[in-house]
Amino acid sequence: MKKTTRRKADPVTVELVRNSLLAATEEMKSVLMRTSYNMIIYEALDFTVGLFDRRGDTLSIGLGLPMFIRGMADTVKSKIRHWGYPGIHPDDILLTNDAYTTGAHLNHLTFSIPIFHKGEIVAFSTCMAHWQDIGGILNGMTFDIYSEGLQIPHVKYHSRGKVNVDVREFIKMNVRRPDRAMGDLEAQLSACRVGVKHMEALIARHGIDEVLASLDDIMGQSEKEARLQIASIPDGVYEAESQMDDDGVDIGRPVPIRVKVIVKGDRMTVDLSGVSPQVKGFYNSNAGVACAQVAFKCIALPGDYPINDGGFRALDVIVPPGTVVSAKHPAPYRVWMTYPMTVVDTIFKALAPAIPDRVIAGHHADLLTANINGIHPRDGRLWIYLGGLIGGGWGAKSDEDGVNGTICMNDGDTHNGPSEQVENKFPLLVRRYQLREDSGGAGQFRGGLGTEVEVEALSAINYMTRSDRVVNPPWGLRGGKSALGNRIAVRRNGGELTVYPGGKLDTRLSKGDTYIMSSGGGGGFGPPEERSVEALARDVRQGYVSVEAALRDYGVRFDPVSLLPVEIEKAPPRPRSKVSGKSRVRSKPVAVPVALTNPRKRSAQ
Repeated sequence: MKKTTRRKADPVTVELVRNSLLAATEEMKSVLMRTSYNMIIYEALDFTVGLFDRRGDTLSIGLGLPMFIRGMADTVKSKIRHWGYPGIHPDDILLTNDAYTTGAHLNHLTFSIPIFHKGEIVAFSTCMAHWQDIGGILNGMTFDIYSEGLQIPHVKYHSRGKVNVDVREFIKMNVRRPDRAMGDLEAQLSACRVGVKHMEALIARHGIDEVLASLDDIMGQSEKEARLQIASIPDGVYEAESQMDDDGVDIGRPVPIRVKVIVKGDRMTVDLSGVSPQVKGFYNSNAGVACAQVAFKCIALPGDYPINDGGFRALDVIVPPGTVVSAKHPAPYRVWMTYPMTVVDTIFKALAPAIPDRVIAGHHADLLTANINGIHPRDGRLWIYLGGLIGGGWGAKSDEDGVNGTICMNDGDTHNGPSEQVENKFPLLVRRYQLREDSGGAGQFRGGLGTEVEVEALSAINYMTRSDRVVNPPWGLRGGKSALGNRIAVRRNGGELTVYPGGKLDTRLSKGDTYIMSSGGGGGFGPPEERSVEALARDVRQGYVSVEAALRDYGVRFDPVSLLPVEIEKAPPRPRSKVSGKSRVRSKPVAVPVALTNPRKRSAQ
């Protein structure tokens, strides 16, 4: 495109363009949800749609998955590099699912339609959605990308408006349920066409020069806001570490996650050089930059501030190749989403000393998914279900409790599958789905509660889980306590419950067996003894905190029948060392009537 001198955009037009972009991606989401075939898309919302400028930078993105805040733009840019502008024509539809480009597993097919004005590309409309099946092995560990399914390089699904029949038939032959797969494919194309329609209408309404000038202003405003927020953080080098339980192959061997955040003036650098090298199991990804951007968005552009690449101009990311979040070919990527969310959590942990009011304690950080499949007794056909997807607890903040039963931050708007839909489509019976008592970390502000689901198999099924953060639970901040971790269990033939301490299980369940998936809670924030009695009493009444845990973690005794506080176990002042000034001996607590003593000053929100 020829470079032209653009006049300053009209402020009213800028706002019209900004909101038109948001409306476009919202409609793209709606169309995809209403026309897709698989529940993972229309119920769980495992997809992302977006509009991108001529260079492939994000203009507006409809989440879906926050972790695709980067992967979508990278994929569009890769398509531009592959074909070059002269090789992309009107009515082309560009496709790939290359894991090392998208940053995720092969189940994410990404379609892009170029948008032209007077013969030149001005933007791209793109949709990524999760396919239930892309070939490869159904169950068991994968050790390289080749075992995970069909790899689609950069291809044109449509060339100048004409479908590439060879590509279509090649895809159909490599998936187990082509009827559903091709339905989802057409739904994605419909979503992309909506984006094209909106962008063309925007240009027709305001003119190309005014639209491009407005886009520059929108990007610039996001950058300015981000820089102001970063400038408010004290300069310094902030570090933290955590660990994953294992890689599913070397069971019990922790996988280290070490991050460094450098703040200088109005710029932030996230250094992921200390993150573990890529692993043998299928937990690798190429989502390192996305991890940094998700954390940055929460800190520097909070709330409903629109997402575009201008907001990330103040962020630098250091991520050398060959880590678990920058894994090289042919590393397996099948469960790519598990490690990145703990990386984000650890970035918050690093920044907690500097900005405690803008971060959260650790959260459950796992999708709690299971590969479940079998032959349906109703029609004798294979069915595939990504089971679980249950919400868990999020970490508490400096001024409010963590949220309960919410999908992990990696997946944002993703929802758990409604029990009624699960029972209608698959030979499964949801026995219960409830909040998990005592799972939230104790604190002045309590961590959110996890959930627990018990599902009975109505016919024989294959059941494989790959959960993590079972051994390493969500941490608290500023004296807050850790939460319960994730948990996987099975009950066979109505017998005793078998808990699998590592969270990894690959088995076959018979008719009548049940699986139980329990998500972890969120870490607490602040010392538990500073939680208000009123807030704790409300927790006990609602079943969030048991009578036993109230006494153990908060030092408040409740009557087990009335659920009213009876007394507080309050320790008297401890003797101080004359040398160090630190407590030397913990005195035995004494009972103090609640009516006479209430040492807590703040109420939980």
